[in-house]
Amino acid sequence: MTCFRPSSHPTIRLALHIRRPAMAATLLAAALALGGCKEPTRADAPPPERPVRVATVAYTNAAETRDFVGVVRARTESALGFRVGGKLVERPVDVGDRVTAGQVVAKLDHTDLGLQVASAEAELSAARSSYAQAKSDEARYASLRSRGFAPVAEYERKKSALDAAASRVEQARRSLDLARNQLDYGDLQADADGVVVSVGAEPGQVVATGQTVVTIARDGPREALVALPEAWLAEARRAEATVSLWAEGDHRYAATLRELAPQADPATRTYAARFEILSDDDAAPALGMTATVTLALPGEGPVARLPLAAVMNNGQGPAVFVVDPATSTLDRRPVALKGFTEDVAMVQSGLDAGERVVTLGVHQLREGVAVRVLDGG
Repeated sequence: MTCFRPSSHPTIRLALHIRRPAMAATLLAAALALGGCKEPTRADAPPPERPVRVATVAYTNAAETRDFVGVVRARTESALGFRVGGKLVERPVDVGDRVTAGQVVAKLDHTDLGLQVASAEAELSAARSSYAQAKSDEARYASLRSRGFAPVAEYERKKSALDAAASRVEQARRSLDLARNQLDYGDLQADADGVVVSVGAEPGQVVATGQTVVTIARDGPREALVALPEAWLAEARRAEATVSLWAEGDHRYAATLRELAPQADPATRTYAARFEILSDDDAAPALGMTATVTLALPGEGPVARLPLAAVMNNGQGPAVFVVDPATSTLDRRPVALKGFTEDVAMVQSGLDAGERVVTLGVHQLREGVAVRVLDGG
């Protein structure tokens, strides 16, 4: 018990200074009655329970998964361009149009190409005339030589002239074939069935040889094109891949890795990867759709996934606080971690399924503290 000192009470000090004995005695008695001794608080009272949120331990497969967002592309995209230069006069197809093999998708001005064909035809006609004259001279000198009226050297010259004329005829014929091919090249044709995904030139534009005019995505397998970081290059080859489309909700397609770039992109430092989407042609996803490729690595035993905030480490290794169901107190439990992500810790051992682990504020708690589990935790 703690008592007050009478000399320190203001009422008693006032009574001591009052000269009238009766009044001073009355005030002194009142002060003593009001002061008395104070009853102290009990030091052995139990501390209040700490409210905590918990998570129930459940072991699942330890397969690590990672999602990569990309787009749906055709396996083969043909960038078509003219094999000769010229002025583009017609492009009968546009983006989104379906084309078939052999269909004309663009045309050049044929005026100059037609003139080249006419010139080659004239050269061939002239070469044939020269060949006919040389052949006649060779036959005549052969007859004279057989009768002894022409020297051998003169006959040899006529025979050489005939051989040269024959070569010029062959050269003119090849030039005519080339000119006709170039005339055919003035019509750009689709090399396979597919759909036009982009155009690179408009009518009236002068295009160079090889310049892309139309890009066609061929019919056939569809693929998901994604960018992989360096850490997932080896894992991508052994992981199980699935593809989901943003437009189709939870539906997933099986997929396989078909192509992995050998060199990183210089800007993003990632590697382009193509995953073939295994589906029927009728159910093939549309080109350009947003695709999410999920890579799942093979599991190596069960793990319990807990919030990363539930794990503490004070220099003695990772540990968690487990709520004792009998006493509602905390038990510090060392655990072994298989790994962790940005917000999840994967516990490999140290906990039993069904136990409840504190998930928030573990660094402000201590072992043996009484706790109260909040609703929903």
